[in-house]
Amino acid sequence: MNFNKNISVAALALLMASGGAFAQIKKKPVAHKPATVASTNDGDLLPVDHNVIIGKLPNGLTYYIRANAEPKNRAQLYLVNKVGSVLETDAQQGLAHFTEHMSFDGTRDFPKNQLVDYLQKSGVKFGADLNAATTFDETVYELPLPTDSVAVFERGFNILANWAGYDTFDPAELDRERGVVLEEARQRGKNAQERLQQQVYPILFNNSRYATRLPIGKEEIIKTINADAIRNFYHDWYRPDLQAVIVVGDFDPKRVLELIKQNFSSLKNPPVEKPRVIYNDPPTPGTSIVVATDKEFPYTLAEIIVKHPETTVKTGSQYLQGVRVALFNQMLNARIGELSQKRNPPFLFGQASYGPFLGRQDAFVTIAVSKSDSDLVTAVKAVATETERARRFGFTSTELERAKQNALQQLQNEYKERDKTASSDYVQEYEQNFLKGEAIPGIDFEYNFYVNNIGKITLAEMNAMAGKFISDQNRVIVIEGPDKEKANLPNQATVLSWLSAAGNNLTPYVDNVSTKPLLDKRPIPSVTVRSVSDDSIATATLTLSNGVKIILKPTDFKNDQILISGYSFGGTSLASDDDFTSANLAGDIIGSSGVGNFNQIQLDKMLAGKNVSLSPYISETAQGINGSSSPQDFETALQLLYLYFTQPRKDLDIWQSTITQANAFLNNRNLDPNNVYRDTISAVLSNYNFRDMTTTPGRLNAASLDKAYSFYKDRFADASGFTFTFVGNFDISNIKPLLETYLGGLPSTNSKETYKNLNIHPPAGQITKTVYKGIGDKATVQLVFSGEYNYNEPNNVQMDALEAVIQLKLIDRLRQEESGVYSPGVRASYVKIPEGRYSFSISFTCAPANVDKLIAATLDEINKIKQNGAQQTDIQKFTSEDMRSTEVQVRQNVFWAGYLAAGSQNQENPHRIINYVKNLNTVTIQSTKDAANKYLSGNNLIKFILLPAKK
Repeated sequence: MNFNKNISVAALALLMASGGAFAQIKKKPVAHKPATVASTNDGDLLPVDHNVIIGKLPNGLTYYIRANAEPKNRAQLYLVNKVGSVLETDAQQGLAHFTEHMSFDGTRDFPKNQLVDYLQKSGVKFGADLNAATTFDETVYELPLPTDSVAVFERGFNILANWAGYDTFDPAELDRERGVVLEEARQRGKNAQERLQQQVYPILFNNSRYATRLPIGKEEIIKTINADAIRNFYHDWYRPDLQAVIVVGDFDPKRVLELIKQNFSSLKNPPVEKPRVIYNDPPTPGTSIVVATDKEFPYTLAEIIVKHPETTVKTGSQYLQGVRVALFNQMLNARIGELSQKRNPPFLFGQASYGPFLGRQDAFVTIAVSKSDSDLVTAVKAVATETERARRFGFTSTELERAKQNALQQLQNEYKERDKTASSDYVQEYEQNFLKGEAIPGIDFEYNFYVNNIGKITLAEMNAMAGKFISDQNRVIVIEGPDKEKANLPNQATVLSWLSAAGNNLTPYVDNVSTKPLLDKRPIPSVTVRSVSDDSIATATLTLSNGVKIILKPTDFKNDQILISGYSFGGTSLASDDDFTSANLAGDIIGSSGVGNFNQIQLDKMLAGKNVSLSPYISETAQGINGSSSPQDFETALQLLYLYFTQPRKDLDIWQSTITQANAFLNNRNLDPNNVYRDTISAVLSNYNFRDMTTTPGRLNAASLDKAYSFYKDRFADASGFTFTFVGNFDISNIKPLLETYLGGLPSTNSKETYKNLNIHPPAGQITKTVYKGIGDKATVQLVFSGEYNYNEPNNVQMDALEAVIQLKLIDRLRQEESGVYSPGVRASYVKIPEGRYSFSISFTCAPANVDKLIAATLDEINKIKQNGAQQTDIQKFTSEDMRSTEVQVRQNVFWAGYLAAGSQNQENPHRIINYVKNLNTVTIQSTKDAANKYLSGNNLIKFILLPAKK
């Protein structure tokens, strides 16, 4: 049951997708187990974690087996193939990805769609659980399974073996899947990012295989490829000497080894093996530049990529160098982050980091996104200046110490959680060990290595790193922007002059650190006036004398985690229309401004090495605070919470920075058809109420910091209406005095405020809204049913079931039969606050010519359920999947945090989790028929359609 559906979270994020291949900071391996600390000499290979069993079958297949108890009664089964799109010939472009698709459409032991059908009935959800992915260099199949069902678990090895060597490639299934692959290409592409990528990749990857073998392939080849061609590709490359089976989970490793031998030993390599060529992106002398534009791209940006030979971490010295790189990235980007908090920030987004790239290369990548079309020079110089400052003057000792503290704190958290690490985390590491030879020493080794060696990293070593990363050789400069700015974009000489000028008039960085305590004096506590325990769900509820209510659930799910949330009703619903924009910004602004006498930069520095994350929010109907901490830093988290209530900080620089960047974000927003479409949906669903629509520059610039600050203080002035929830590793008797001090010390006026119902909801009736925007051969459809809703557990479970069965039917109909949609999305949402309402949304992308046909097919499937109810097999799949997912969720802190907070807000029965199996049994053929007729009658149906612009 989707208990957490009912709690809303507001978030603001800017995703930069430019079509270039951005370098990513290499993640440190996460939790493992004991090993011996190695020295840092080049010749000393890192040890292999002895908790993982690694071996090879006589046919060359590699296996990794690790027993792991989290999540309980679950296992992750992966098949990893060293097979990707770089292996395709000119005539095969797209076959690696197509092969992956066909593995779900028929194998020796699972003809047609029987494999997916079997797994769904066993509680494995297609897409969310059962999945696969193809990249340039590998194809990976993912199969999470329950281990408390011996038959299902052991059958999983047969499924992996079928994928590994027994795909059938039925021509009829191939023709059906062809449409799905083409629609996946349409859904992911036919946009500005794809068109920019086509311009950028040949230069960025020096016309190597990484430029010419994109995994999605070529449309004309996908349209014409036959079963023999794809079968030949499979025969050449799906072979045991290029495959690994990775199994991590709650099981007996000896039995798993037997199952691997039983299922995979009969696989054979071809009599004549094609050599598995290792392709790379060859280095290029000097600097290359590519300027790419697109009509629909809303940003102007520059990427400066300096490529270096790839480093695969195998030795102690390489590991230590990886630590230095992580520290360097952290310190440099902390400086760049400070620039974004200036009153007039020089960029919309900036970053500079060293890390893995593509084509067996690492890269130092500088990214600068300008605030406006004419500000690219300012953005590039700002980011380049910080890199040059670090190269010329180095870092300070206090910066390095903070970076070390943060790095050690992160690893300490992983070390403390080493017996609670999710199986999926291990799988990712073993993948990289198989594919690239990355070391897997285990968390005990890593933690001890950090403790013993991080102090040996010197400031001089760190100060030399920028000079190693920056070079004018093997460098590519990528400039991207909208077509309308093409004439104004810089050439190579201009960009190089900007980089050169970035070193002018430089002064060393000054590290502004405060030594004051976070809190000057402890608040005057309140006493607990009421305490109630609920043994059935292991919670306790305290009421303090100042009116604060506290729900506590101690758990052993994580060793180093306490989740914190608090809410009180009111929110922006209490703001006037004139003050709404200011009020709507208040939570984010104050949450980014620091507290008390500390601005955000000083606060971040003060919290270095502490596992504390806390932020206030103001939504439409509530205000509150969310975050987490370790048990060790719990008091610090409570102090920060107390300060967000009692000493919020007004920072004009943060205000102006936010307004400037928001205006920049709005600047070219309407160039992207998807933004226009989304804005249209927001406008119509809110019945054109500006509060739920994208803000305008006029409203943004009319907002004021004084109003935002005043609204925030008013919303947090009275804690008597707040309910706080704490879930995690704590002892109630130990933390109770802290709660009484910091939450009990919060101000209380007993105002008894609550939210207003502003009646913002979709209009009634049947409406069709078509947006004509864009140049790609692509349409997007969203159907929204809505209406009044009686929020209760029986109705909620019926709505969840309706969502699941319609998702199943549309995958069958739109994806399999019509072959006109890649991944139809179905989403049922229901709320009690501010009033009982539901929304049932169905969305998909498709060819413009197929819009009417696919809408009709969708409504036809809904009508079948309205007439006959869901099929019993689909109900079985829903209940199996829901029960299996809930079994995992109830062992997670995040589930209980959402469950308890939502239950409190909606005044729900706290024991509903105990009765959820009983509620699932109320889902029947008749109940799904009744629900479909009640909620999907079509009386209130809005059709949103995005089509290319009319020519």
